Amino acid sequence: MGKLKLDLHDIYNKGDLIDEALRAVIDEAVRTRASEVEIIPGKGSGQLKKRVLRFLDEKEIKALYHRVEKDSDNFGRVFVHFRWKSARRRSG
Repeated sequence: MGKLKLDLHDIYNKGDLIDEALRAVIDEAVRTRASEVEIIPGKGSGQLKKRVLRFLDEKEIKALYHRVEKDSDNFGRVFVHFRWKSARRRSG
């Protein structure tokens, strides 16, 4: 279980690409059972960060992760934490 990173600096003004990139990194986290995704919307005006948080708050996306953490030291970073159940089989 690793960590993934998505830096949105290059596409900050391309709405469709932002949504595609967010969905792709969340899908990748689920596929690889990553423990964490770091999303970097950058500091700017805060609009991109708000967009990221709105995306993460969508019902079908919210069901995929455990919690979101806003970096208290760096306004321009958001961490999405995943919790995976172990793959152990129950005997019985």
